[in-house]
Amino acid sequence: MSFPPGFVWGAATASYQIEGAAAIDGRGPSVWDMLARKPGAIWQGHDGSVADDHYHRFKEDVGLMRELGLKGYRFSVAWPRVLPEGVGRVNEKGLEFYDQLVDELLAANIEPWLTVFHWDYPLALYHRGGWLNPDSPKWFADYTAVLVDRLSDRVTNWFTINEPQVFIGAGHQDGRHAPGDKLAFGEVTLAAHHVLLAHGLAAQTIRARAKKAPKVGIAPVAGNSIPASNSPQDIEAARKHAFSVKTRDMWQNTWWWDPLFFGKYPEDGLELFGADAPKASDADMKTICQPMDFLGVNIYYGSSIQASEDAPGWKVLPFEVGHPQTAFRWFVTPEALYWTPRFFFERYHSPIIVTENGLSNQDWIALDGKVHDPQRIDFLQRYLREMGRAIDDGTDVQGYFQWSLLDNFEWAEGYKERFGLVYVDYRDQTRIPKDSFYWYKQVIASNGGIL
Repeated sequence: MSFPPGFVWGAATASYQIEGAAAIDGRGPSVWDMLARKPGAIWQGHDGSVADDHYHRFKEDVGLMRELGLKGYRFSVAWPRVLPEGVGRVNEKGLEFYDQLVDELLAANIEPWLTVFHWDYPLALYHRGGWLNPDSPKWFADYTAVLVDRLSDRVTNWFTINEPQVFIGAGHQDGRHAPGDKLAFGEVTLAAHHVLLAHGLAAQTIRARAKKAPKVGIAPVAGNSIPASNSPQDIEAARKHAFSVKTRDMWQNTWWWDPLFFGKYPEDGLELFGADAPKASDADMKTICQPMDFLGVNIYYGSSIQASEDAPGWKVLPFEVGHPQTAFRWFVTPEALYWTPRFFFERYHSPIIVTENGLSNQDWIALDGKVHDPQRIDFLQRYLREMGRAIDDGTDVQGYFQWSLLDNFEWAEGYKERFGLVYVDYRDQTRIPKDSFYWYKQVIASNGGIL
C-alpha cells in the first residue's frame, strides 16, 4: 500500500492535556481548572495542573517527534495562557512559549498545525456568560488575532475549533465535561450557534491578518455510520444515518457541518428542535459559511447500519457478543476510517484531514524496561489500511494525525486512559517510546508502504 506524495503523517495533542504549568508565568485559570476542583468530577480527583509538564519539556518532546519522523504536529494553544482574562491584556510569557515551540518544530522539519481552541476556555469569560454571551464570537476572533499576528509568519495550517459537539454536548448539556453545565436545550443550541459564529469570525481573521498564505479548517468529531454490508441499500442507509438529525442533542453531524458548508441548518434538525433552534439571521449564516481549505475529522469508532423498510429507513445493529473493544470500552471498527472520510468528502467536497484516530490501551513498563503495545499496532494497521482504501477509491484524504503523541490527561477520565505512542511515567515525567512508536516510524518512513 502506498499513499500520495506529500501525505502528512502526524500526531496530535491538546494544550490542557499535556502542558501543565497551570498556575505559572501568568496563565489564567480555565473552565477545566474549575471542574477539576469539583468533587467527583474527574476520576480519582486528577487534574491538569502538571499533566506531562510539556511546558517545560517541549524540547525533549519535539526531539521525540523528530525521532519518530513526523511530517506534521497538531497542537492547540491554551487561550488563558495567552490571554489570562480571555480578552485584553496579552501574557507575553505565554505567547513566548508557543513562539519557541513553533521554532523548535520548524528546526526539526516538522510542520506546525495549530488548533486555536481545544476546550480550555478562560474561566474569566465563563463568568461573563461564556458561549451564551453574544459577544463570545468576537472574543474568540480577538484571541485568534493575537495568535495570527504573532505566529502566522511561520504557521500556515490553522484549525479554528476542536470537537464542538463534545465541549457543547458533554460540557453544556450533559455536564460531564467542563464547564459542567446542564443547560436547557434552547441555551445549548444558542451556545452552539455562537461557536459556529466564532469559527466564521476566526476564519475571516486568519485570512485577513496572516503574513503567509494560510490554510484554514475546523476539526469536529464525526458520528461514524458504517454500512452493515456492501449492498447499495445498506450503503445508502448508512449515508442517510450519517446525515440525519436523529435526537435532540448536539451529537449530530449535519447540525454542525451543513452551516459551515451550505450556510444553513438542516431542515430535519430545525423541525426536531422547533422553538429551541437558534434564531439565526442571514448575516449570521453568511459569517459561519466561510471557505475552508480542509475538513478535519476525528474518528474513533462507528455504528453498523442496515437498511430497513420501516421508517426512517435504517436500523442500528448491536455489536456481537465479544466484539473487540479498547481500554476505553470503545468498539473497534476499522471500517470507520473508510466510510466516514468517503461520506463526508462526497457530501461536502472538501479535502479531508483525519485529525485524530487512536486508542486507549492497557500499557505499562515491562520487566525489560520497555512498553509493549501490540494491540495498538494491530488497531492502527487495520484502521490505516481502511484509510488507504478510501484514498484508492477516490476520497481526498491529505493527512493523518495519530492521537496521541503522549499519554496525557484524558479529561473526565484523568490519567486512567493511555492513548500515547510515548509512555509517560507521571511519577517523574520519564518518556518511554512504545513499540507502536517505532512501528509508526516505519509507516511514516515508507509513506504507508509497510501497511
